[in-house]
Amino acid sequence: MRECEVKVNGQTRRREVKDNELLLDLLRERLEVKSVKAACWRGECGLCTIILNGELVKSCLILAVEAAGGEVVTVEGMGEDDSGGELTAIQRAFMEHGASQCGFCTPAFVLTTHELLKRNSSPTESEVTEAVSGLICRCGTYNQIREAIAAVRSYDKRRVSKKLVENAR
Repeated sequence: MRECEVKVNGQTRRREVKDNELLLDLLRERLEVKSVKAACWRGECGLCTIILNGELVKSCLILAVEAAGGEVVTVEGMGEDDSGGELTAIQRAFMEHGASQCGFCTPAFVLTTHELLKRNSSPTESEVTEAVSGLICRCGTYNQIREAIAAVRSYDKRRVSKKLVENAR
């Protein structure tokens, strides 16, 4: 066992980890970051996608000790500090376009969309398809996901509050 310190969504976290412990398991089981999904443990489904030191990675392929001293961002860390708990434009688009039927894959798709739009604010349809090609949606909402990504560009900085989402249920 060795100590592993990693910044998760802006908060420094320390845990003793085994040399062979996956970052996925550290995040989900030990740090209780449940938006990072465990599905294949082989890097095939992409549902464990996070941002590690500014790069999209599949956390099931990274040892926790490899992330030591690094910075992890999950979907919980995407909002702006002054948002007051409101959804980002990406989250809003996913909600409005039905791109999160069961919600299991949504965090990975939202993070991937965030990184895509950070690199390219006007991606083509083929660039969007390529960006999300490593992610699996069990419900098959790929068309709605592509529509949501296209819609994000039309939004301004306005966000919809979580309270509005809860009231819509």
